Amino acid sequence: MAKQALYYLGPQGTFTHQAAADAERALQAYAPEGTELIAAEDVPAIIRMVQGGRGWGVIAWENNVEGYVVPNLDALIDVQGVAGFARIGVDISFDAFTLAGDSTVSHMSPVAADSVAVSEDVTRNGQTHEEHAVSAMPNVDALARLEVSAHPHGLAQCRHFIEQYQLLPVPATSNAAACRDLKPGQIALGPAICGPLYGLHTFAAQVQDYQGARTEFLMLGPRDEAPDLLQAARVQGVAEFESIIAFIPLSTGPGVLANLLDVLRDAGLNMTSFISRPIKGHDGTYIFIATIDAAPWQDSLREVLAEVVSHGDWVKTLAVYPRRERPNPPVDAWMLPTGGVHVATGTMSADAMPGDGVQGESAETTHEVAAQTRRTAHTDDWQHTAATRRELLW
Repeated sequence: MAKQALYYLGPQGTFTHQAAADAERALQAYAPEGTELIAAEDVPAIIRMVQGGRGWGVIAWENNVEGYVVPNLDALIDVQGVAGFARIGVDISFDAFTLAGDSTVSHMSPVAADSVAVSEDVTRNGQTHEEHAVSAMPNVDALARLEVSAHPHGLAQCRHFIEQYQLLPVPATSNAAACRDLKPGQIALGPAICGPLYGLHTFAAQVQDYQGARTEFLMLGPRDEAPDLLQAARVQGVAEFESIIAFIPLSTGPGVLANLLDVLRDAGLNMTSFISRPIKGHDGTYIFIATIDAAPWQDSLREVLAEVVSHGDWVKTLAVYPRRERPNPPVDAWMLPTGGVHVATGTMSADAMPGDGVQGESAETTHEVAAQTRRTAHTDDWQHTAATRRELLW
């Protein structure tokens, strides 16, 4: 029996290629004969292949740094005859590459794979400090004219490196395509595998802003095949599933979204993600996308979908896949953005009340004022501080 075609965003060496390779093991329940990995030029081409029954596809879905891959989300909402049936995660890191022997940078010392050494200290939101210890520091004036190319999400995840070397970002269809098509005087960002794959010189390694970045990918199949594919997983012993559901309330106005959320809450369903997308070109109208810990054939979710449809609203299941074990770590205070209000263990943290000092005071003085406020702002008086009034605008 022929292997199952699995289309991924090419060329070879993309993170989607890695996800497709990793998925071969996860897809054993669906394709016992194995899979054949085939590169596609872009995501619309992948979807066309799936839609036409030519095979399955894999697309990037969500990244824990940049969030949802919006064009792919919109495409899955709009397309007919395609649904997700499996999900797989890939750890993300970026190396910076140049052409071997590039005369533009030949005056610089070679950079080893561990050349970008990140300080042990990190900023309060996990981003690396600007005190990156970089060996073989290049001449910034020489690099200022260089372009750096990667997928838009890749460029967004390497902002510090781009700013540090004053590079000009140029979007590419994929990170691997940027590496494959690299020209003299350019730098490309991509997975480490792209170096040996395309014969490139590693200019710097691990240049992403955040350690621990991860992207989730969806495996797509023809919608008519999805029930059998999911049944195969159930036969293999999978008992718990997640579903991604899109809702469009046809009536708009106050309380519409709250009513939808009430239906989900009253059914006792656990919702792990809820986002909105505009209906393009129509102000005030939205598509709401929820990720729910249940399968559409289970009574709790089935009854919710039936109730929402009976109200006259639009509903579409975008994907159903075996439920993943997810960590549930607390959000520590150091992860919080600058500003805002946070009251914990009976006191307001200093970090939650920046800038209580008088204008013109030193940073040290301002921090001390904030620390003093932290020691005195108990839960019964935090609402009356200057920081609260400033941050909540009340």
